[in-house]
Amino acid sequence: MFGLSELAVILVVVVAVLAVRKLPDVVRSAGKSARILKAESSALKSPVAEWTERPGGAPQRDGRP
Repeated sequence: MFGLSELAVILVVVVAVLAVRKLPDVVRSAGKSARILKAESSALKSPVAEWTERPGGAPQRDGRP
């Protein structure tokens, strides 16, 4: 029968063959996720920047106005 090393090689080959078919979809999905993350990150920073740029700025950490 097959040993552990032979099964490992077969498994690697099968995964590589299947991964080649799915690689464009995976890369496309990763790109979409990165764009969404970037957009959400900039949307989150925008209100914070507006808040800290107001006259008076952010409140003090020690509780003083």
